[in-house]
Amino acid sequence: MSLFHVTRRAVMAAGTALALTTGFVGGALAQTPPGVLIVGQIAEPKALDPAAVTAVNDFRILMNVYDGLVRYKDGTLEVEPALATDWEISEDGTVYTFTLREGVNFHDGSPFNAEAVKFNFDRMLNEDHPYHDTGPFPLAFFFSAVENVEVVDDLTVRFTLNAPYAPFLSNLAYPTGLIVSPAAVEQHGADFGRNPSGTGAFTFAEWRSNEAVVVEANRDYWDGAPELQAVVFRPITDANTRTAEMLAGGIDLMVEVPPVALSEFQSDAYTVHEQAGPHVWFLILNAKDGPFADKLVRQAANYAVNKEALVNEVLEGTAEVAAGPTPPAFAWAYNPDLEPYPYDPDKARELIAEAGAEGAELTFYVTEGGSGMLDPIAMGTAIQADLEAVGFDVSIETYEWNTFLGEVNPGLEGKADMAEMAWMTNDPDTLPFLALRTDAWPDKGGFNSGYYSNPEVDKLLEDARVATDQEERARLYKEMQTIVQDDAPWVFVANWKQNAITSDRVENFSLQPSFFLLLEDVVKN
Repeated sequence: MSLFHVTRRAVMAAGTALALTTGFVGGALAQTPPGVLIVGQIAEPKALDPAAVTAVNDFRILMNVYDGLVRYKDGTLEVEPALATDWEISEDGTVYTFTLREGVNFHDGSPFNAEAVKFNFDRMLNEDHPYHDTGPFPLAFFFSAVENVEVVDDLTVRFTLNAPYAPFLSNLAYPTGLIVSPAAVEQHGADFGRNPSGTGAFTFAEWRSNEAVVVEANRDYWDGAPELQAVVFRPITDANTRTAEMLAGGIDLMVEVPPVALSEFQSDAYTVHEQAGPHVWFLILNAKDGPFADKLVRQAANYAVNKEALVNEVLEGTAEVAAGPTPPAFAWAYNPDLEPYPYDPDKARELIAEAGAEGAELTFYVTEGGSGMLDPIAMGTAIQADLEAVGFDVSIETYEWNTFLGEVNPGLEGKADMAEMAWMTNDPDTLPFLALRTDAWPDKGGFNSGYYSNPEVDKLLEDARVATDQEERARLYKEMQTIVQDDAPWVFVANWKQNAITSDRVENFSLQPSFFLLLEDVVKN
């Protein structure tokens, strides 16, 4: 039987597992096929084009289909060679010359070479590129310092930057830097995101909307063929359903386990995986119009929300209270002198009265689920109660994850006063640069959906980007954190320790601090 039919059968088995096990009390669990890993994802992917997506949910698939010039070393956020075997950096930090791996082909059979690398970055960065309209490219910010990409020869490519840019290598290892097949983009155009082709450990097989994305082992993978035959990524947006499917044997790997469900997997039939990483869960506050345009009201919201209760009761102790915009996982850049806003409803009422915002009506966007969102409906409901207890009138609007992003990312102006959000990042530059700078307002292509603006923060972030000395970068980031915490453009809520569950049939799986799923070495019995 062909692998295509095996993977289709696996999806069907996974989809019916719950019915089988609940229909026969005490019956055997449904068995998914050996060699085929069924992954319970938190949402349907938006696209399979790495340059066109922003969610870790999508990245978890893409990191198995594509490679970048560099990648994160297993278990770390340190950069190591991938499609580039080595590189040289000019003394002034503005020229990076990469030597490429020889003999690598894309899944469609076309060759990987320097022209392919140039095509990828020109497509993303140059509006006059013939395939620029296959975007949009929301994280092109990552490579805004790139002035030119030059083909030196077939296996050598040179990037010239407009200034030294400290996060450049780290950003190349991020999914936005994954290399796609130019031939596939030329063939499929705007539909490339449904017809991906990379050089990774798994090749794309099919995508059935709201049912499954299926990838199969790349037996010619340059870094060694995967152990698995195939991986089936199933979108199961409801956390309780995802938990039930895992317990029923319909999925082999479950990511982002609801904290309240962890106790159900304390047996030899499952392994609970945990891994710290750079994560922050926060509320975006609309600083442009409405009550949160006043800094006093933003500070009041930070005092009003009982973050300790959220972390200990809603999240069952699986996170820590956040003090500011930078996760403590970035130890070298984190400001340990910052203390989280304490829970002080009386102080919140005092600030609200000083601002004349008593009884202010707030529209609050909440998502059903999504990358790093933990338990967003329960958290949103608790936050609503805390804010109403100090005098706000809060109305919640709830959206499916991709719809939610479509509402929030273009900006909250004229629509909402606050929105839940979570980021898992790769560098202390990433989140503040993309979501706190004035030049990152949505109309300028960024993710500053609350329109926060502080020229001093802008300058600190710009200076940190070009600082080649890590101690100087750390000083700038720590100063930025102090200012941002006081300005309170967000309610700083939690830093999460990620988790996942595997069945006892799965071996060699580990979580990564990058929050991605790397499945090349996983075994499924």
